[in-house]
Amino acid sequence: MNTRSLSFRLVAWYAGVLLSVFVLLGALTFLFLRHYLEANLLDTQARRARQIADTLVAHASRADEGALRSQIESLYSPEVNDRFIRITRADGAAVYASGPPQNGRFDPTQVPAPRGDAAGQSRKVRLADGATLMLATRAAGGADGTGYRVEVGTSADSVDNTLAQVLVMLAVGLPVAVAVAVSGGFVLVRRALEPVERITRKAEEITQHNLSERLPVVQSGDELERLSVSLNHMINRLEDAIHGSKQFVADASHELRTPLTVMRGELESLAQDAQLRRETRETLGSVLEEVERLAKIVESLFALSRLDAGEAHAEWLRFDLAELAATTAEQMSLLAEDKQVRVDCESTPGVTVEGDPARLKQVIVNLLDNAIKYTPRGGRVRLSVRRESGYAVLDVADDGIGIPAEALPHVFKRFYRVDTSRSREQGGAGLGLAIVESICTAHGAIVEVASAPGRGSRFRVRQPLAGEAAAHA
Repeated sequence: MNTRSLSFRLVAWYAGVLLSVFVLLGALTFLFLRHYLEANLLDTQARRARQIADTLVAHASRADEGALRSQIESLYSPEVNDRFIRITRADGAAVYASGPPQNGRFDPTQVPAPRGDAAGQSRKVRLADGATLMLATRAAGGADGTGYRVEVGTSADSVDNTLAQVLVMLAVGLPVAVAVAVSGGFVLVRRALEPVERITRKAEEITQHNLSERLPVVQSGDELERLSVSLNHMINRLEDAIHGSKQFVADASHELRTPLTVMRGELESLAQDAQLRRETRETLGSVLEEVERLAKIVESLFALSRLDAGEAHAEWLRFDLAELAATTAEQMSLLAEDKQVRVDCESTPGVTVEGDPARLKQVIVNLLDNAIKYTPRGGRVRLSVRRESGYAVLDVADDGIGIPAEALPHVFKRFYRVDTSRSREQGGAGLGLAIVESICTAHGAIVEVASAPGRGSRFRVRQPLAGEAAAHA
């Protein structure tokens, strides 16, 4: 998972905020519930203390204190019901004190007396043994005017047990709730970023050959829609700029062909003049070579401009690529013999493709020419054509000098030359492989290169077989 992606960061922030909110709500719920349960329990003890004071203590006197104790035991049974009841006179003398509860949750002897005038108060008392008691105190007057203080309490275990259960529920439910919410947030983020993904995929499909296409515009009225519109405007400007550049190259190469042809003819005529000195004739020969080289560059540029304009689609035929490769290899054999390089052709008959035979022959010629040109004397060039998984595969391999790894990504760029000085001596302008790639792209084919210095190079062209070429072009 890419932790630096926008979707991951959005989900992480969403999960962090959601977790904080859930923890805060859980803590507030816990505190509110604890306060509610304790207040409710204290209120219950206060009502019970008021009941004892109003119904029993108010009708008692010092002489009837024994009967008061009996009534409390019979009516309330504090030990059986796990309660604490204590009645004292105003002078501090104990009239009644309940014994230890049956559940043994607290020791009644450890319950401290209320400080000062605590009549009518409810409080939470923590005993020395760690038990917690919810205690309510009420003052009452007896029938003979004697002042009494009634204390009623019970253990806070029921509150603690309820809160413990709530904590368990929160501990289990909170992660589950966060996980479910984060999963939903992840789905929402993915759905929210789907338009961006569609824009990205479409942007990757747009090249200089299909600049007329546009990115999908999300009708959302927000920044995403403005981004799509702005990118489409940028593509419009790029299309205009590239079209203008291609038109300039096409016009310039077309206009240069005629004066170069005239110059070449004039120089050839001048070089045949027998009255010229040998030095002058050699200089004319050198100039003529440069004019010839410039003419080849102009022809290559003109070919590229025609390919960019879609000229390769004009004359598509169905033909046997293996037969075309064999014929071309035979024609190139003379050039190979001059360099003492052997050209081996291994072709499987019946490799039928659709396209412009002249253009595809130009691909084979350029690849063979490069292979022969950069293979030392006594080397070998291998040309093969075969079927492979619905494709026609054309391979041109040599035993030449090879191409450095850092140059491989650039060999199909226009005017790129691995070794400028050597390429110039051998007449290369860096346009041959660019023409090969343009022709392959126009035919829905893919050209690849694998090479290493000193181990030769292998160029592979994969073109859809007949019937599938139009779909891939």
